Amino acid sequence: MQESSVKKKMQEVIGLVVSDVSSLRTGKATPALVEDLSVSVYGGQQEMKVNELATISTIDAQTLTIEPWDKSIIGEIKRGIDSANIGMNPSIDGEIIRITLPPLTTEDREKYIKLLSSKLESGKVMIRQVRRDALKEIRVQYEEKQLSEDEKFNQEKKLQDITDEYIGKINEAGEAKKKELLQI
Repeated sequence: MQESSVKKKMQEVIGLVVSDVSSLRTGKATPALVEDLSVSVYGGQQEMKVNELATISTIDAQTLTIEPWDKSIIGEIKRGIDSANIGMNPSIDGEIIRITLPPLTTEDREKYIKLLSSKLESGKVMIRQVRRDALKEIRVQYEEKQLSEDEKFNQEKKLQDITDEYIGKINEAGEAKKKELLQI
């Protein structure tokens, strides 16, 4: 088992989970809510992310502004955000798109917490898949007599410790986001 390889793969999973969780809407406006949305621009010839097309900023806790670098595609960006169906109502205000986020209701918060839980669980599943692949590699090495029984046992224990560490990191990210969601 290559410990550095396993850690690298698990760290990639953590990165995916954190970026996925950051796109969950809390009571505050944040560029992460829209930056990764794909938008069809230039007459449908290209699919690009909002952060590749514009500057995204927050004016206050409830308002996002999107200022396209190419002013001719402002309508296409607005339509892309509308069609993403993420509960936002963008409006064009001169040369910028303004999105005002309504406050979250208790029902919305509960829905987002459930969604957060499912995203965290899928991250844990991905971590366990990395562990399973590494365990398979350890067992193959043992069967081919490349490892002694003690070495096999030690590597399996080390792998489980690494797995526990990374699942703990996912739990920490989830707790932080849950606190954010429950904040009024």
